Amino acid sequence: MKINKNNWSWIRHPKDYTVSEDKIEIITSPHTDLWQRTYYHFRNDNAPVLQMKTPEKYFSFIVKTEFESKHRFDQCGVVMYLDSENWLKGSIEYENEEYQHLGSVATNMGYSDWATTAIPADIKSMWYRFSRREDDYCIECSEDGVHYSQMRVCHMWKADNEIQFGIYACSPEDSSFKATFTHMEVTDCKWLAHVGQAPDEE
Repeated sequence: MKINKNNWSWIRHPKDYTVSEDKIEIITSPHTDLWQRTYYHFRNDNAPVLQMKTPEKYFSFIVKTEFESKHRFDQCGVVMYLDSENWLKGSIEYENEEYQHLGSVATNMGYSDWATTAIPADIKSMWYRFSRREDDYCIECSEDGVHYSQMRVCHMWKADNEIQFGIYACSPEDSSFKATFTHMEVTDCKWLAHVGQAPDEE
């Protein structure tokens, strides 16, 4: 199901953006970011986020990102932003001319983590698939939009009823770049039920 642009709502508008039925473009502003406390001790909560709401417990959200990132920490990707202290994101963060970080951040109760892997700096496009199974979540990535690899499986303590999910882009340092989002759709849940070890009896 393609997403109607009227279903989107902003948490913090970017200064420069365009939204159409098939494409969203965001020009990032310098010193915008999402991070809470862990390791760096600072709190940054000013990145523009565009989301839609749903009470659905089983679904997947797919989006293709293209980006002109060129400065350290420039990033864009998929997000579930509930409030300043509870959110989940998956993205590529530019590091230097050699490599960048493909990773995800889960922030629960005001503390962020960051799980990453290094990829070549010349990759300028990535697909993401964000999936929900009840109160648990999965983020996957793909270079071709067909074959997806798991980035993270996690539980979000505050995401047990209606949630918000969508896209974001930001430039934590003194930078600005264009992020383009296309091929956005919501589908039946592509994150299949686990068929391995049975859960312990309670």
